[in-house]
Amino acid sequence: MAARHNSPNYGPAPVIFERGEGVYLYDRDGGAYLDFMAGIAVNALGYAHPQLTQALAEQVGRLLHVSNLFYSAEQIELLELLCETSFADRAFLCNSGAEANEAAFKLARRYQHTLNQGEQRAQIVSMNQSFHGRTLAAITATGQPKYHEGFAPLVPGFVYADFNDIESLSALVGPQTAAVIVEPIQGEGGVRPATPQFLKAARELCDRHGALLIFDEVQTGVGRTGSLYAYQHYGVTPDIMTLAKGLGGGVPVGAMLATERAFGGWTRGSHASTFGGNALASRAALTVLRVIEQDNLLENVRAAGERLIVGLRELARRHTLISDVRGIGLMIGVECGPAAGDVATLARKHGLLLNTAGATTLRLVPPLIVTADDVDEALARLGRAFEDFSQR
Repeated sequence: MAARHNSPNYGPAPVIFERGEGVYLYDRDGGAYLDFMAGIAVNALGYAHPQLTQALAEQVGRLLHVSNLFYSAEQIELLELLCETSFADRAFLCNSGAEANEAAFKLARRYQHTLNQGEQRAQIVSMNQSFHGRTLAAITATGQPKYHEGFAPLVPGFVYADFNDIESLSALVGPQTAAVIVEPIQGEGGVRPATPQFLKAARELCDRHGALLIFDEVQTGVGRTGSLYAYQHYGVTPDIMTLAKGLGGGVPVGAMLATERAFGGWTRGSHASTFGGNALASRAALTVLRVIEQDNLLENVRAAGERLIVGLRELARRHTLISDVRGIGLMIGVECGPAAGDVATLARKHGLLLNTAGATTLRLVPPLIVTADDVDEALARLGRAFEDFSQR
């Protein structure tokens, strides 16, 4: 019945979840699943986290939304905290990663328009195998042709360099470039970390040619890599950064952060978002950021991530299907060729949830609260899934 009425662009697995607790989800038949998807890197604090639950319940009973024609206390606090914890001077609040990236593109082009007194300087350099969202400009920025199919004409002015290829990037960045956008770790492109040299070169090229550097941290941000933001891990600072996914712990919220200089391109009315930064979303994001600091979850991400990578590499020694294990913190990819989708399905039968990034990579992005015991249990269940596949 659900498939009959659901939009045909979705194909959910035949599981109906009713509740979650910690790092586990429970279906309506009582089945328990260890969740190493976290809603695709969204549920940073897992499920039913007591502080997030209490904060949202209190907020729902007090104030949900007032519009950006006015402030709420929660919005003010979130704006201040985002800027205090990052390089940014200002933040624009929205509802999703695609929205945050759309805002970044508009800011970059408007910045160049203002700086250059109306002269056309609109080119945005993105990366092959990138992913930046599902709106028309965001899929145009996405350097994967499969996401473009059937949506032409795409937004003009986007070109694509090869990820981690400094020569390829250098050939495209010049006086015509408004901005360069890059994911510190390509997510949908197969969980592929950028090299420090590549990000440093991107920064230098943007500085040389007067372009803005945008980091898409929709997936890497909010503690996922063991730093609050991935740019801190690399020591390369962008002009603009986009966030979403884990920022709200399950409540839809996105943000575009930038320097005062970059925000010089916008004036009142240049851009807006009806629901962006409303009281409920802001309270959710505030709570997530505060719990990460209070519970020292960045250290937990580093320790759990290291344990997970070590365990996965041990699995690789036993299963030749695994050709590579890569990632930073709790954003890890396991390369296993075209079998990836089948392994993910088998893992679900063993009560482990994970998904694929691209056609050949298993993606593991558990909640930031995951424990050493959870990691060990996940490795055991994944090992059984590989064994099942090898016995086919």
